[in-house]
Amino acid sequence: MKKNQKQIVGKIIKIAGPVVQASGMLGVQMYEVVKVGKEGLIGEVIELRKDIATIQVYEETTGIAPGTEVVATGSPLSIELAPGVLGNIYDGIMRPLNIIKEQSGDFIARGIEAPAVDHSKKWEFTPEVKKGDKVTEGQIIGNVQETSIINHKIMIPPGINGEIVEIAGKGTYTVDDVIAKVKTEKGIEEVRMLQKWPVRIPRPMKQKEEPSVPLITGQRILDTFFPVAKGGTAATPGGFGTGKTVTQQSLAKWSDADIIIYIGCGERGNEMTDVLKTFPKLKDPKSGKPMLERTLIIANTSNMPVAAREASVYTGITVAEYFRDQGYAVALMADSTSRWAEAMREISGRLEEMPGEEGYPAYLATRLAQFYERSGRVVTLNNKEGSVTVIGAISPPGGDFSEPVTQNTLRVNKTFWALDKSLASRRHFPAINWLNSYSLYVDSVKEWYLKNASEHWAEYREKAMSLLQKEDELKEIVQLVGPDALPDTERLVLEVTRMLREDFLQQNAYHEVDAFCPLTKQLAMLEIILSFYDRALKAMENGVSVDSIAGMKIKDVIARMKEHPNDTFEKYAKEIKSKMESEFSSLEGSQ
Repeated sequence: MKKNQKQIVGKIIKIAGPVVQASGMLGVQMYEVVKVGKEGLIGEVIELRKDIATIQVYEETTGIAPGTEVVATGSPLSIELAPGVLGNIYDGIMRPLNIIKEQSGDFIARGIEAPAVDHSKKWEFTPEVKKGDKVTEGQIIGNVQETSIINHKIMIPPGINGEIVEIAGKGTYTVDDVIAKVKTEKGIEEVRMLQKWPVRIPRPMKQKEEPSVPLITGQRILDTFFPVAKGGTAATPGGFGTGKTVTQQSLAKWSDADIIIYIGCGERGNEMTDVLKTFPKLKDPKSGKPMLERTLIIANTSNMPVAAREASVYTGITVAEYFRDQGYAVALMADSTSRWAEAMREISGRLEEMPGEEGYPAYLATRLAQFYERSGRVVTLNNKEGSVTVIGAISPPGGDFSEPVTQNTLRVNKTFWALDKSLASRRHFPAINWLNSYSLYVDSVKEWYLKNASEHWAEYREKAMSLLQKEDELKEIVQLVGPDALPDTERLVLEVTRMLREDFLQQNAYHEVDAFCPLTKQLAMLEIILSFYDRALKAMENGVSVDSIAGMKIKDVIARMKEHPNDTFEKYAKEIKSKMESEFSSLEGSQ
């Protein structure tokens, strides 16, 4: 409650599921948090008409009746940001589920309150500034080693500029302890490790930069063919059973972002349970430490209150921006934005708003754009470079990509990974259709690939894509007249594209080696398959039949190369090339 502000207490006059209306609320503001009833259910004001406030309640409203009191808090929906947020599992409004379980058992009790971070735990603080230093908003004034992987940087909150008049020495402090005092034009401001930020307001930064460095995911079809840049956006639409969640989890496990934020937004409980069971056991591929040390999970399953689902994506993106401001590269996985849109549709219906296409609210496109626009590679207030990459899964009903959520997402996204039901049915995973997918970051990251991966990356990518497109054209002919009617060169295309599909694009997310494929190995594998194609063309000119080429032993070696240990693959690739050349020479010699 703000100082000198009279407490506003209203009474409920109407209830429609998670949406309630209260009269006597004159003076409250849009998006202000209120407490409903004796249990203090958390709600948020979403509409104001005279003294009547419409409130979406983030908890089950069963048992609430007209006349129940509603108390305004005087502040918008905000979350706590401080050392201790990483490694936790939260609900949609950032209440830690482990604390809730201790307080209420296996089921979340209504009106339960739990702080996002432990306010009694002491953290080792090391100052970076001294008394008399001039500081500006966002400036780093000290460090806390939050986990063995992440150094949590303590920043001056936005809006504070001035001179340090007091700074804590090296030692242990709680997040509520005053660690610095800043003399500003308005007076002395106290700085703590804890910051609070309204989730619906983007955190400030100096400027946005063009994304130019790829987010390496370890997934061959993504890194080699359809890369997403750090600070970029990607959409993964697909029908039921196409592997959206597995793809999202693979990205969360293996991408080279510094911080991972995983939002299970309206997903089935069993899928979220799988995430919660597997993540604590995962090892970070870079440090060998537990993956959870640089991960934050927001679990808001489909049976949780629908209004909290709507808030969960804002909670996640706010945490992502906070770590971005510290100079980290953050990857946010939202699984899935369709469930978020469905929550908006349900609340909009209860508000009796005019529906748009397929019943979604007219502001669906605006909300999606506002969410994805909070991604980006930025220059932070402290002149560091940080980024937030947003990857959203979409669950279109029946796999129909023409539905509103998919179409409105594509308008604001630059990467489209189209999951295909027919590929999933053939057990081809990740089931991303290489003909329907695209990335608009290819030109942006090209220079990085040529400098850090291979000078042949663009050439290999273009050649492989043209072969796969040629295969698609030939399929129609094959269905009419059969493969034997094709010229030998085109039969060879079908043979090589099958190798591209099965030996390169197909990847086992649960295999101890193949789950993650380093970029150098990806390009070496692609080079081997394309070299096979070039050498086969030459062999055919020397009289070798396409049937002989199709029966070569080296093809079995190429098929299994994805399972060869990553650290010794460079040497193994040379052996494969040597064996391939030897077998081709033997075939040519027998003609």
